[in-house]
Amino acid sequence: MEHIHISIYVLGMLIALALLFDFMNGFHDAANAIATVVSTGVLKPQTAVAMAAVFNFIAIGVVGVHVAATLSKGTIDPKVVDQYIIFGALVGAIIWNLITWYYGIPSSSSHALIGGLVGAAVAKSGTGALIGSGLLKTVIFIVVAPLLGFALGSIIMLIVAWVFVKSTPRKVDTWFRRLQLLSAAAYSLGHGGNDAQKTMGIIWMLLIASGYSSAAETTPPSWVIISCYAAISFGTLFGGWRIVKTMGQKITKLKPVGGFCAETGGAITLIVSSYFGIPVSTTHTITGAIVGVGSAQKMSAVRWGVAGNIVWAWIFTIPASAFMAAVAWWVGTHIM
Repeated sequence: MEHIHISIYVLGMLIALALLFDFMNGFHDAANAIATVVSTGVLKPQTAVAMAAVFNFIAIGVVGVHVAATLSKGTIDPKVVDQYIIFGALVGAIIWNLITWYYGIPSSSSHALIGGLVGAAVAKSGTGALIGSGLLKTVIFIVVAPLLGFALGSIIMLIVAWVFVKSTPRKVDTWFRRLQLLSAAAYSLGHGGNDAQKTMGIIWMLLIASGYSSAAETTPPSWVIISCYAAISFGTLFGGWRIVKTMGQKITKLKPVGGFCAETGGAITLIVSSYFGIPVSTTHTITGAIVGVGSAQKMSAVRWGVAGNIVWAWIFTIPASAFMAAVAWWVGTHIM
């Protein structure tokens, strides 16, 4: 593989830009990890984000780097990767994240990044630069991840309802206020494990293209792994408060038992996906789980209009970020 020629300064700038995206990913998606535990009143917001940040980082030793490998080697042809594609992908994803954060829309940072890669690669080399098998896996899980979250959230809710059918509401509330601490920690573990690896994959892709890392290596350099987990953890610590209300209360009203079921269903989906190297959306997953919990109680408990608006944001994320990345790629070729 022929390596691109890139100055150490441009390389450093792109790595810094990738870590900025990673920070924003944590900031943008903090709501996914803490919305349920905050909206049910189990934890205060600052305590919740601190716990989520800690478990985001702990994931470094739990889920491996399979997602990073998928993103770095299985989405676009490594031969077309250069500094302009990486710049375009990151800028496109960052702009889309800022727009959706400002309007409180729980869109997917993961799919914004993948859309950014697709848009920049197509702008440079056309659709032949895309690796169909890797992208197909991602596209399929745009549908599968929320459905799996929905199914697990509703099934766990039904099991809990059956197990505690003779318990008083007060006793159930007391139990699940404690158990929700565990489910929130598990979800934060899954969130950090899947999402930090996406930025890790981008940096690894850049290092391979520039000759600073070998394509034969099975893991990225240790400093890349540590810095990506640290960046997303710091982002989570600052919290994207505009999205918390949408996730925690606007879709359906949650009690501690519902929060536990949604987080547990989401955590299982994320951790399993990470082990199989599938870059799924943590936003899609927890939204599906919350809707599943609400519908398991009664269909009218879910505000389907709000859920529908969120789905439209999901649909537009990849094409919107791809378009922005294509423009950013063109700008990058003129300024870098």
